[in-house]
Amino acid sequence: MKRQLIAAVGVAAMVVGVAACGSSGKSGDSAGKPANYNGKTVTAWLMDGSAPQAWQDGVKADFATQFPGAKLNIQIQKWDGVGAKITTGLSDNSVDVLEVGNTQTAGYASTGGLMDLTSAKADLGGSDWAANLNASSVLDGKQYAAPWYFSNRVVIYNKALWTKAGITGTPKTLDEFYADLDKLKATQGVSQPIYLPGQEWYTYFGLIAGEGGQIAKQNGSAWAGNLESAEAKDAFGTYTKLQSYSTAPKDKDEATPPQTDVFSKGDVGAMIGLGWEAPAAKDMPADNVGYFPLPGKTADKPSGVFLGGSNLAVAQDTKNPDLAKGLLKIMLSDKYESMMASSGLIPNKTSLNSLATTPFAQAAIAASANGATTPNLANWTSVENPPSPIKEFMTAVLQGADYDSTAKKYDDQITTLLGQKQ
Repeated sequence: MKRQLIAAVGVAAMVVGVAACGSSGKSGDSAGKPANYNGKTVTAWLMDGSAPQAWQDGVKADFATQFPGAKLNIQIQKWDGVGAKITTGLSDNSVDVLEVGNTQTAGYASTGGLMDLTSAKADLGGSDWAANLNASSVLDGKQYAAPWYFSNRVVIYNKALWTKAGITGTPKTLDEFYADLDKLKATQGVSQPIYLPGQEWYTYFGLIAGEGGQIAKQNGSAWAGNLESAEAKDAFGTYTKLQSYSTAPKDKDEATPPQTDVFSKGDVGAMIGLGWEAPAAKDMPADNVGYFPLPGKTADKPSGVFLGGSNLAVAQDTKNPDLAKGLLKIMLSDKYESMMASSGLIPNKTSLNSLATTPFAQAAIAASANGATTPNLANWTSVENPPSPIKEFMTAVLQGADYDSTAKKYDDQITTLLGQKQ
């Protein structure tokens, strides 16, 4: 699950032009007899770590039953370099159904590589998809993909250190969390109450969403950076307060060094991370690791979160559009979404959330209702790509730069990267 979730919270696609010639056609015969799909093959690209083997086996079996004679070829792709491979695959018709990261979807859709599924949405179960999970699948009002699975960050904490600090229970508000961090700070054997590097922009993004703001805003048809907003400034105040309890570098992100390695040493009170970032059992007993949503300012709802995940799409130029959409319907069915939920991920329907029973998933789901995805723009990945203006902005302010003037500087950079200013 590790590689899959890294990509879910920010790996950028290398999107270039994709020719879109369009296709049409129907399978089946007019006599109402079962269609014969002999000789037809649907190729599906899924990412390494996304789909459990039992999920794949079940999908293959159901596909064979529903489309007799057709072959399903599931190919597992590596995240590294997948952007260029998908672009090529969409151009040369080597893929029919594919998994795409939620921050990548708009890029592929905007170049004409993905089929418009608007008319098929209801048949695919889309009437019940959670709106905030589906947002990244829609571009200019059209449905170009379908939400598959998601996850978000929660507070992962060392129960032994919290007990040693005299903390009972988990905080419900940020003020309670700060009080707990103060207790940890005063506890012998705690190197830092929380590990939070200066460039962990996913948590900052969530805090902005929790304030009701956006990291970029739309004015008419144009988009611009929005770090200058009151919501972003308030959110950064919270981030700064949390980061003050950490000795993590202000100019590095959560992967440098991997925060899992830091937390696993056993002397850090907490970190903010994804489920796969929790220590392995060999490093820390599972019973010693706890999870809770990052609290909000009031006890009635947690902080906002960045929703990372994957969507499923159909290639615009697939030679078997009905088979491809039929496969998509199987993949997105409650039967298989339930399997994703039971593996600890957030399914595309809130009605299935009760099936996500792992401690991490329960904490993540509690926060997911306040979650948001990045602006659904073809050029958004250029903002995430190094050098990331958001990360540079965070480091500069944490190191003492004036917030307002620094925000303006990096808002201009974000606006330029989004292609809104020359």
